[in-house]
Formats: sequence, C-alpha cells, structure tokens
Amino acid sequence: MESPAGAEVLDPFEIRVLAVLAEKEALTPDNYPLSLNALVNGCNQLSSRDPVMSISEETVADVLQRLMQRKYVNGITQAGARVTKYEHRMRIKWSLEQDKLAVLTILMLRGLQTAGEIRTRTGRLHDFKSVADVEQALQFLIDKYPPLVSKLALAPGTKEPRYGQLLGGEEALAREETAAGLGGAVTSASSGGRVAALEQEVQQLRRDFDDLSAQFAEFRKQFE
Repeated sequence: MESPAGAEVLDPFEIRVLAVLAEKEALTPDNYPLSLNALVNGCNQLSSRDPVMSISEETVADVLQRLMQRKYVNGITQAGARVTKYEHRMRIKWSLEQDKLAVLTILMLRGLQTAGEIRTRTGRLHDFKSVADVEQALQFLIDKYPPLVSKLALAPGTKEPRYGQLLGGEEALAREETAAGLGGAVTSASSGGRVAALEQEVQQLRRDFDDLSAQFAEFRKQFE
C-alpha cells in the first residue's frame, strides 16, 4: 500500500516489529539480531509501549515475511544455528544516522510525543544533549521525501507541539491524534463518573449481601 504522498504504508504490527528490532539493536547488542521468540517478547512488552499489544508468534512470523519481501528486514541463518535471526534495515532504507533512528523508533513505540518527552525516552538509544538537538533530528525526518514524521498543531491547553510518525500513513496519524485528544477529555471528565460507578457497585454488593444473609436466616429457622 502507498499513502497519497507516495510512501509505503505499514500496518501497526509491522511498525511494532520494526521498532522493536531497532530498539533492541541499541539496548541489547549482544543478543542482536533477534530470534523470533525474543522479537515476540519485545512486541508484547508491557513497559515503554503505547499501545500495549498481544501478538502471537504466528502473526509476528507472518509480519516478518512481509517485511523481508519489502526489504525492511533481513533474515539471517548462521552456520550451525537452529533458528533464523532478524535485523531491521531502516538505517539503510532511509539513510538514517543513530540520532534520527532513535527518534523515529521512540515515536513508533510510544505514539505521539513532544520533543522533551522524546529526549527523555531516547536516553538509552541516543544521548541527546538538549531538546534543540531532538528538534533538529525531528526536522530532518519531517523534511525527508516522503516525510517520516509530522509536527502536529498545538492541542488545546498545551504549550508544546507533539510529533507523530507517518509510517502508518496520514490517516492513521490523524486517527491517533483524535483518539489522544478524546482520551484526555474523557479522562478528565469521567474521573468523577468512575468514582460514582464504583460507589454504586459497592452499594449493590452490600444489598446483595444483606439479601443472602436474610435468606440464610430463613434457612436456619427450618432446623430450629
């Protein structure tokens, strides 16, 4: 698939697999390239992931086949090894130095973020000295053709713009932006509603307990 700008469009599972390969290349170089099992564990990791996913080994294997066909991933079978291992080719495909790759990887793994958030979260992938250095890397990714990253308009009540990756296409990024905005509104507006719902649930449980107690008392009377 291609976006209107002419870039190939990746699905969410393809984006997650690529991002995990790039992340683990930097974090665990001694265990890179990754086996299928290690890649599945990385995709389903609970920390540093937004959204958290639960992808089966079969699905990841299918995703890898698609990515290898499109030259995003290499499969490596070493002499004497029992399993194939996998490495990403994003650095080569898009001519990315490590700072740009780190920024793109974090956006792929954790969704929309400000430059400050990206700097904090890329610490182990690349040590940015300042937010300005992050913004410079972001601008490089924005200026590429087709662009790999987009700078979003300021959301209401915010002071810093957020950035999102475009590997899933412009429509996917727009949906993510809308969902993030609605999520914030729902979170602030519904906190009181959730408390009220919990209170109602507790009251119902108490009524149920009182009913059971009354039924048990009636039952005991039959044997007195």
